[in-house]
Amino acid sequence: MPKISIIIPFYNCPYVDQAIKSALRQTYRNREVILVDDGSTQHTSLINPFLNQILYIKKENGGTASALNTGIQSSTGELIAWLSSDDIFLREKLTKQVKFMRETKADMVYTNFNLIDEHSVVFKKDVGLILTSKLDLFKQLQKSCPVNGSTVLVKKDIFSSIGWFDDTLKYTQDYDMWIRMAAKYELKVLDESLLNYRIHDNMGSKRFVEGQWKEIKTVQEKYKGMLARLIHCEESGIDKDCSRDENLE
Repeated sequence: MPKISIIIPFYNCPYVDQAIKSALRQTYRNREVILVDDGSTQHTSLINPFLNQILYIKKENGGTASALNTGIQSSTGELIAWLSSDDIFLREKLTKQVKFMRETKADMVYTNFNLIDEHSVVFKKDVGLILTSKLDLFKQLQKSCPVNGSTVLVKKDIFSSIGWFDDTLKYTQDYDMWIRMAAKYELKVLDESLLNYRIHDNMGSKRFVEGQWKEIKTVQEKYKGMLARLIHCEESGIDKDCSRDENLE
């Protein structure tokens, strides 16, 4: 059983205790929980009951990407899971993902997910985009980010190959990362909802729409040529590395 490091980036989130509980309640036992406090000034008392069960790292505010990188670099697991501080893992998430990863020989596994409200009530089930072929994944990555970061389980050694999350990106560090991963590794989707993703008024995707769209366009332009080559290779059945791109060198 490989060890899993669950990274929870935290910044002034009133739901962080629920996220920590869901990580600690996982049926998969060979795991550590690393909470990276990204310069929070609110809701930090919610962490206190869990301090003897988690690794708590406090840093100056630098954004989600820098918090994730700090957590990954401090981790001791072979596999990395990311849990946003307002989301909730279902109890068997990691157990089922490790099994699926082993069966499919995937390097990264993401899953379907449900939507919950501010009271943690599920109001919509199975909302993820399920892309079972590499070609479909590449085509979707040209248009949008189909992967919910809190559903991901990934082999840690990938980061030593393709680099860390880009901390110059405030909103789309995940989109950028999944493109880089998809170009060189096997990404597989498990079509089962193993995460409850919280929709609330204070979430970044609601508060910073304009900034988010600017970054999305920047990421799409950056990898436009590479994704086009990857799609061409898949459609043509070319069995070689088509990911060669100055952005990945």
